[in-house]
Amino acid sequence: MKVFTRRSALFLGAAAWGLTIIPAFSVENVQAVIVWKDRYCGCCGGWMAHMRANGFSVQAADVEDMEAVKNARGIPLELRSCHTALIGDYLIEGHVPVGAINRLLETRPANVSGLAVAGMPLGSPGMSAPQGYPPDNYDVISFGNAEQSVFMRFAGEQRL
Repeated sequence: MKVFTRRSALFLGAAAWGLTIIPAFSVENVQAVIVWKDRYCGCCGGWMAHMRANGFSVQAADVEDMEAVKNARGIPLELRSCHTALIGDYLIEGHVPVGAINRLLETRPANVSGLAVAGMPLGSPGMSAPQGYPPDNYDVISFGNAEQSVFMRFAGEQRL
């Protein structure tokens, strides 16, 4: 018959304490993403998979009127794409690569409401390029306070 010693009780107590604390820290580090999309859009699912593969927690909301979503959130007309997301206080419009999103979250530039990739560039996350086709070069645009500027440039998912 085994008898618990003070050492084993301390070990078990520390282990139990660790199990309750570690999940709290790991949940805190995961960025939650809310994505508004059309239920029939396949490329949106590809972008969400890209975000999940890079450590983000993604929840999707299928909506009937995407223009109403974009209008309500102030997405500039010329920057619109198929889906709109919210990460913390930032809007993400379209197929923005996780590299640009991570940089936004790290630097938190003043007067920026979000990032956008206008249209659906070939090779961007969720827009796989067919075999033999090179990915498009495209700009990730920051927007906010009626200002827009090039935040980063990409070819497919590779930063230029």
